[in-house]
Amino acid sequence: MDGSDHKAAQATTRRTFIAGSVAAAGLAAIPGGASAATRKIAASDKVNVAVIGAGGMGASNMSKLTSQNIVAMADVDLEHVAQSFRPGSDGVVSPERIALKAAYDKAAKFADYRRMLDRRKDIDAVLIATPDHHHALAAKAAMERGLHVYVQKPLTYSVREGRMLLDLARKNPKLVTQMGNQGHSGDDGRRVVELVRGGLLGAVREVHVWTNRPVWPQGDARPAAVPAPPSLDWDLWVGPANVDWGYHPDYGHFNWRGWAPFGVGALGDMGAHLLDFPVWALETGLPTRIETRHSRWGGDTNGWDGKPPEEITSYPLASVTHYEFGKAKSGPVHITWYDGGLMPATPLGLPAGKKMDPGGGVLFVGERGMLMHETYGSNPTLIGEGLDERAAAIPQSLPRIREGMGGHEMNWIRAIRGEEKISNPFAEAGLLNETMLLGVVALRAEQPIEYDGVAGRVTNVPEANAFLDRQYRQGWEI
Repeated sequence: MDGSDHKAAQATTRRTFIAGSVAAAGLAAIPGGASAATRKIAASDKVNVAVIGAGGMGASNMSKLTSQNIVAMADVDLEHVAQSFRPGSDGVVSPERIALKAAYDKAAKFADYRRMLDRRKDIDAVLIATPDHHHALAAKAAMERGLHVYVQKPLTYSVREGRMLLDLARKNPKLVTQMGNQGHSGDDGRRVVELVRGGLLGAVREVHVWTNRPVWPQGDARPAAVPAPPSLDWDLWVGPANVDWGYHPDYGHFNWRGWAPFGVGALGDMGAHLLDFPVWALETGLPTRIETRHSRWGGDTNGWDGKPPEEITSYPLASVTHYEFGKAKSGPVHITWYDGGLMPATPLGLPAGKKMDPGGGVLFVGERGMLMHETYGSNPTLIGEGLDERAAAIPQSLPRIREGMGGHEMNWIRAIRGEEKISNPFAEAGLLNETMLLGVVALRAEQPIEYDGVAGRVTNVPEANAFLDRQYRQGWEI
């Protein structure tokens, strides 16, 4: 692209994007060709991709897929989508975002993803980057139509939804599924798994995992409703959430994670990037006992007294969750999760000049030493004498994903075309997803829960089983 083309692309405004959206919407009712249920996609083919939740994280994901045919998009606020193409702090729009803008301009536009999936028959694959409470509904609708799916983390809002998607994936093995925790494709994270499984640390019985999240409103009472922006279809945004809350900017478009009807808090956000590696490396299976300690719930005014408020609005500002994995492959494992900026103590023997990243990390504590890494499995550090030499002798045993973390989206495309094994399909991601969500179940239960992973039931607190599921707003039942 020469300088004049780049300058012209930067001049694109939200107004011209909306105008292009209106024009493209006229394509929405045109029937397409064969669906993914019947279409065989060769390695030389482009995949026909649709996106649900096209701005924010959806735009970040889709900017990696502009080599494919982006045929349709569904979003409740096209004005917000258009903000994805504003110049950055350096005054420049990246070439990837310029290419995405051009692709979005040509795509059919919908507000309601259910209508898009009903009307467009030319879609092969769907990328879902909505708030958490829509994930399972959108994925189920796509999979039932024979479409490959990429779903941002967490895979679902509830444990039951996760099991439902896992069951759908097992019944439809030709569908290529991927959860959007890109660290699973990273070289560093895969090396961590190889080192732990290779016996570098000896037996590992203790792991600490921490994050600085939330970095959004949490621990707060529900604010008074204000008028929604004219560009936003608030009723569609609320969708399946069984609440009658009016709009407030503290809910959307990014801040929804901490509000109980729409997100699953810090565990749902960063657990997929941090718990992933100990669950993967230690082959923990599902937890057998979970307990969560926390600060006051949003809406509490007198401090925390052990009882949640009558209406749970936002999650506590900070929590610590203790997971016991009594059936882990190599023996019982205890994993402690810390959020809200809480962290474990600095390990003895940490190399000089090395600090624990307050943004997030994982510390494996083994019989022969320790291993610490940052979020996404990045920058692993060995703690203990002789570990570096022993690590060098442990061979590579996991395949590497082309472009590492940055190739997570295209790995999905290449797997659809039969070129490459998928990085993190629902068959593997489902266990991590359920583990994360069981921390939220224990939070709501306000006492330790014992879990039967085969039956998918809490065995010691029967009333806590209600938290494995959720109620849906009328018309959005799953």
